[in-house]
Amino acid sequence: MGLLDVLFGRTKPVRPDLDKLFSVPAAAVTLRLNGWTPTGMGAVCFRSAEGIAMTQVSGDAEDLVEIGGREVQKSTDAFGFSWLTAQAPDDDPDPTSSVITDLHAVNSSLEGAGFGSLLLCSLITFTSATPGSAQRLAIVYLYKQGTFYPFAPRPGTSNQRDNAIELAVKPLLAQDLPVEPELSRWLAVWGAPGL
Repeated sequence: MGLLDVLFGRTKPVRPDLDKLFSVPAAAVTLRLNGWTPTGMGAVCFRSAEGIAMTQVSGDAEDLVEIGGREVQKSTDAFGFSWLTAQAPDDDPDPTSSVITDLHAVNSSLEGAGFGSLLLCSLITFTSATPGSAQRLAIVYLYKQGTFYPFAPRPGTSNQRDNAIELAVKPLLAQDLPVEPELSRWLAVWGAPGL
């Protein structure tokens, strides 16, 4: 960054570090000790682009995960964003690590093909270990920020968050992950797979 950048308040964007995703299994252990069970499901969200290159890369990313023996589903949410969802098998001894490896592979494939600017976020889902609870929780990785945050939709409601859960989970995540400090960037991911 040069002197003019400093004077005019311009900053360089943070370079995404996909390897931070490999810290999620440690955070999953912390969450498990605090009443959250991993579902073995994760997803990558990106803006779709037109053209054969995007179709080819998206297909390649799906194939890459399927080679690992895990099912991949492609979907589009109500806002027009595309999701590639990976689900670890029920008998997987470490579903969080498996799904994180899949998410890293999908992100890397899209980034390597020049579609990094279309990547929005990745998430991995958890469910409350409290009997009878339908509460879900997602740990969301913001691709462009290189940070994580919790997202907890309120069960049985339409587009309402449980901010108390999110704020309670924040310090648990901070033990293992770089947590997004700006709460305004804790975007709702309504319609995300697994939530």
